[in-house]
Amino acid sequence: MEKVCVLGAGSWGSALAMVLAENGHDTLVWTHRAEQADEINDMHTNKKYLPETVLPSNLHATSDITKAATHAETIIVAVPTKAIREVCEKLKAELTKKILFVHVSKGIEPDSLKRISEILAESLPAENVEEIVVLSGPSHAEEVVLHHPTTVTATCANIDAAEKVQDLFMNQFFRVYTNDDVIGVEIGGALKNVIALAAGITDGLNYGDNAKAALITRGLAEITRLGVKMGGNPFTFSGLTGMGDLIVTCTSVHSRNWRAGNMLGQGMMLQEVLDQMGMVVEGVRTTKAAYQLAEKYGVAMPISTELYSVLFNDVEPKVAVDALMLRMKKREIDDMKH
Repeated sequence: MEKVCVLGAGSWGSALAMVLAENGHDTLVWTHRAEQADEINDMHTNKKYLPETVLPSNLHATSDITKAATHAETIIVAVPTKAIREVCEKLKAELTKKILFVHVSKGIEPDSLKRISEILAESLPAENVEEIVVLSGPSHAEEVVLHHPTTVTATCANIDAAEKVQDLFMNQFFRVYTNDDVIGVEIGGALKNVIALAAGITDGLNYGDNAKAALITRGLAEITRLGVKMGGNPFTFSGLTGMGDLIVTCTSVHSRNWRAGNMLGQGMMLQEVLDQMGMVVEGVRTTKAAYQLAEKYGVAMPISTELYSVLFNDVEPKVAVDALMLRMKKREIDDMKH
């Protein structure tokens, strides 16, 4: 049995905490909202994020960051990308021992262009960090809590640390592979949200399955181009954390990014969409980072670029999609590489 703390009581953090508790680990969830901690402890529910789910009675919650830090041998970071630095600032003064960190968020910080493992390494005291592992893959919280079969990947340059995380989470419905390509896994996990927003837009425009299949395929090509240029393994992008995560996020009604794109395609304004969603849509912030990364590395990312123009330059979605269709002639396979 491991003492584990999950930072963040959103849908994904809660679902992973449920897996850990059901696996017999001493699991504590930290939330910055005391009333949410009380609900988890007293009612065994988290109705805002998982309205139909009864949480295990051995799963506990706290809003006290000191209690969270002192409880844990392993910390799962499940807060939105934009909140990671703030949470680390609260956490670092409370750390008194080496802890294995696992992050499950999917994003890239605009402007600094840091991946999440880089943000964590820079924000936490090195003497308190055993390793940083990425847990990623095609996984919706709504299905995990129903024990639907789910497969993800634990990734770390230190494969022993990845295998420890594999052991923590693995059970008959939650399968975990290992990988050592941190760059590829983090880039695939972050940028699939960008493509999912674009896929939602094509659905909102009623452009059909042909358009969405093309967008997913070409989206994978530009994710791979960038990821390989940044040092990722090209094979990672055809795996669970690349193609697998991209497919599920672009096609599922559970996907916040797809739903947000769908509303944009139907003519809603971005702020109106975000207000209606009431939850973080990681792809919006990551689109800005993707646009900046494309410029920094000199990589052609036409879908990300057109989506940037929709989100931040008020270009109409139909105009952006038409611009993609009217791009100059190219060879498909050569275009995968350049």
